[in-house]
Amino acid sequence: MTTRTKVSICLPTCNRPELIVECLESCIAQTHANIEILIGDDSKDDRTQQLIATRYSSEPRIRYVKNTPSLGQARNVASLFARATGSKILLIHDDDYLTVDGVERLVSLWDRQPDLEVAFARQYEVDLAGHVDRDVSDRLNADFYRTQSAEGLQEPPGRTGLIQMFPNNGWMANADLVRRINYKEQYGMCCDYVFGAELCLAAKRVYYLNEYVSFYRKTEVSISTATKRSVSAASVSAYRFVRNLRLDRKLEPARRLALRRIVPIVVSVYSRNNDPVKGLRIALQHPYAYRYGFSMRLYYHLLMIARSMLMPGRRAPVAQSR
Repeated sequence: MTTRTKVSICLPTCNRPELIVECLESCIAQTHANIEILIGDDSKDDRTQQLIATRYSSEPRIRYVKNTPSLGQARNVASLFARATGSKILLIHDDDYLTVDGVERLVSLWDRQPDLEVAFARQYEVDLAGHVDRDVSDRLNADFYRTQSAEGLQEPPGRTGLIQMFPNNGWMANADLVRRINYKEQYGMCCDYVFGAELCLAAKRVYYLNEYVSFYRKTEVSISTATKRSVSAASVSAYRFVRNLRLDRKLEPARRLALRRIVPIVVSVYSRNNDPVKGLRIALQHPYAYRYGFSMRLYYHLLMIARSMLMPGRRAPVAQSR
């Protein structure tokens, strides 16, 4: 089955021609050759378009589209899903890349589990130059519950998306399910988290492989950098999404675990943006996010909230996030 399975690698890009080459080379080098590489280019200039035309004109598996005008993150990714002709879809961002056998390792899981719908694995963390830090990579995966003991079919499947165990790229899933869930523009910078959560909630069989299949690059240039301290930050949208989800009772512990990660970030965002009352209300609604008050982080945030209340009309100074 593995060699017969066509995998559509969806690659959204925006203004990063200096990084997309490594991503593309990793796709072309895959040991699983039955692939197509779909590129959706949201760049403001034609550097990426020229690079593709010059360097990859003889690569028939690459299907490039320049979006004019730009579509934005969610619509760009959704357009790639719509163009995919493979039975499996894999998403990889332009600044990240795959291990040489990443596609093969993921697609082979369907040989063992024919009714599988979603699969994901571990990610290496690399710096801008592409250097892998194995200790940091181990911590990254542990922080997102990707450990040896968790390997295998996930129960309940929806838990993996809620607690961010499911990564925002480097995953594989059945194309029909991916298109049914899709990226949604109304969630803004949070669209990738919402997609992952909804995908896993909709799937009946989700598999975690405790092997490295992709490289996650940490850069200063991020799609969310400009808004991460504002009330339009992805964390604020994620909080609203998780709070409003209708879930089976067995998934309530996963909601609680998700909010433990999100709530302190959201409280910090509101305290930095002259809305201390909202920040305080959210903190008091979720005391478990601060270990029921026994947390220096809570006292730090309360100090920020108090400062904001005492200085109406002035924005609180930006302090280092903790």
